[in-house]
Amino acid sequence: MTPETPEELGLGRQALTVLEAVLLAAAPEEGCALLLGRRDPWRVEQAWPCLNVWEPPPERRRRFALDPREQLQAQKWARARGLTVLGSAHSHPLSAPVPSALDRSLAFAPTLMLILGQADGPAASAAAGDGPWSLACWWLPEQGSPRPLAWRMDG
Repeated sequence: MTPETPEELGLGRQALTVLEAVLLAAAPEEGCALLLGRRDPWRVEQAWPCLNVWEPPPERRRRFALDPREQLQAQKWARARGLTVLGSAHSHPLSAPVPSALDRSLAFAPTLMLILGQADGPAASAAAGDGPWSLACWWLPEQGSPRPLAWRMDG
């Protein structure tokens, strides 16, 4: 582990509330957001909602892509407030909150990835949003497999 690797992630109550609302509202498509915060200790203070711009649109039920313009805006906003982009979050409306091979291949590691997905794995029906939902936090290192990361809600 490097000094930059988090042991645990703190999630601000407001950031968690916004994150869950944004990701659930996108169903049946995958929702996405950027995670803004601090690294010492690792804490997400803001969830920056983003549009899923994956092409073609019908594949957005299983894929997501962040708009590069939104990423630049989030970076500028965060820097002006002494924050940094820690990683991203997205939803898996029809599957478990585990990084897919595509999620891993498109991530700029090392990075933080939060996934809101079906707690019991693949949904029994095609209707997204039926829950129960589970939020999982992952650390994606430069090399190797994603590592589950403990998280806690704080202030």
